[in-house]
Amino acid sequence: MELGIFSMMKRHGKSKEMVQKPENICDNDGLTEVPDTGGNTADVIIVGAGVAGAALAYTLAKDGRRVHVLERDLSEPDRIVGEVLHPGGYLKLVELGLEDCVEGIEAQRVSGYVFYLDGKNIRLDYPLGKFDSNVKGNSFHNGRFIQRMRNKASFLPNVKLEQGTVTSLLKTQGTVNGVQYKTKGGHAMTAYAPLTVVCDGCFSNLRRELCNPKHFPFNLTLYVQIKVPSCFVALVLENVDLPYANHAHVFIADPSPVMFYSISNTKIRCLVDVPGEKVPSISNGEMTKYLKTVVAPQIPQELYNAFVAAVDSGNIRTMPNKTMRAEPKATPGALLLGDALNMRHPLTGGGMTVALTDIVLLRDLLRPLHNLNDAYKHLQRFYTLRKASWFDFQRSKYELIFRNNNKSWLIIFLFYLQPMSFTLNTLASVVYKIFCTSSDPTSQELRSVCFDYMSLGRMFADGPMSIFSGLDQRPVALFVQGASLGVYIAVRLLLPFPSPKRLWQTAKLIPVSVVVAYFFYCRCSFKWHN
Repeated sequence: MELGIFSMMKRHGKSKEMVQKPENICDNDGLTEVPDTGGNTADVIIVGAGVAGAALAYTLAKDGRRVHVLERDLSEPDRIVGEVLHPGGYLKLVELGLEDCVEGIEAQRVSGYVFYLDGKNIRLDYPLGKFDSNVKGNSFHNGRFIQRMRNKASFLPNVKLEQGTVTSLLKTQGTVNGVQYKTKGGHAMTAYAPLTVVCDGCFSNLRRELCNPKHFPFNLTLYVQIKVPSCFVALVLENVDLPYANHAHVFIADPSPVMFYSISNTKIRCLVDVPGEKVPSISNGEMTKYLKTVVAPQIPQELYNAFVAAVDSGNIRTMPNKTMRAEPKATPGALLLGDALNMRHPLTGGGMTVALTDIVLLRDLLRPLHNLNDAYKHLQRFYTLRKASWFDFQRSKYELIFRNNNKSWLIIFLFYLQPMSFTLNTLASVVYKIFCTSSDPTSQELRSVCFDYMSLGRMFADGPMSIFSGLDQRPVALFVQGASLGVYIAVRLLLPFPSPKRLWQTAKLIPVSVVVAYFFYCRCSFKWHN
């Protein structure tokens, strides 16, 4: 299912615009210093043609930019995540003109989620009452979706899609002005453009060049801090239907969640979360034993036989779940995007929604510019606008009162009203922490309280699902839900009679419910504001 990509490559042939590799002068910051050639081969170079890269290429090309996309492997990807697109992400897809990319790939409609805990279950539908009937969630095979977007981008005459591995960024006097890469045939080449966007995924080899370094004692320097809180073990179930059609199913199991969702007309993806960086060995049979003895007994009878059959088939795959806060360094001529910039736990499926939201923001910032050589200030604004934080908010209130800084109005407005990617990042961290089993009684009680809170339905279910689905990304919405949960905790624990034990439980749980969102965000943002 190459979808015309290689025919597009053949149509381009060997570009006459490619500039031969100049003599390089290495400097001390990891980039490569090159003479200023002035021979731009494109307006924008995009490194990586995954969801973010392909969508950005199509978006910028529609605005008339010449786009050169470099992807290390143009064959259809075979990933086990990036398979659920929430309605909030689908709306961004529509805004970018890419909604037809979920057609013709056996994409399955997702109307909401079903959560299971201690033998009980609640069905939470996406709150789509205010939207057209075609607005929906989707689940699909990730590789097919990406190939559709690559194909659509490659058919635009001003997009050059090429298979090649970028080895370094090129710069002139501190400004990135291109890349050095190796073609599929192993030839070293260079390409130049006033803007280079790096979105080569979670395994990015260019990330450190565009991130702020962190200095530690003993001359230790780290450029990014990537954490692996857990790993996914992936299976494919066949010849079985989910208990609730058109819904993803999440079993809040011990020690961590198990998720099921359809990826085609006949296949269901199962993701088993295993805490920690290491998983049981597949080769010596430890993984099979773990899945059958620990996980399978917690799977409902409707899915049990299909789950065991999938384990016995031996088609078991694993993937580390990485989290990484955004630590970008404002670099003239270059920008980080997608998982190369920021990663959150994939349990909530918010990664594609965050990437598409960022692309819409970047498009709007670049659209007024005729010359991308002047894009530096706009790129700085991109990093700021996607992450207006509690620190920005407090600082802006101070400046507004004592310094009469009109710019502060913008931050205050953004904090209260504008959609921010950090809302989805924060939610992913909080949800995973709550759903994982803990020996701490407070954590166990919080998990039970959250489940019962959403079981109330109406606003108690629609509010969290609006954030979860990406339909409401406002930071204030996250705070409102935390405060509402705090009130519910107080009513639940203190009535009918507030015993000392209940008072103590309330004292521990209410602060968690109200500030947990900002605790995670502020912890992840503190370095950014120093």
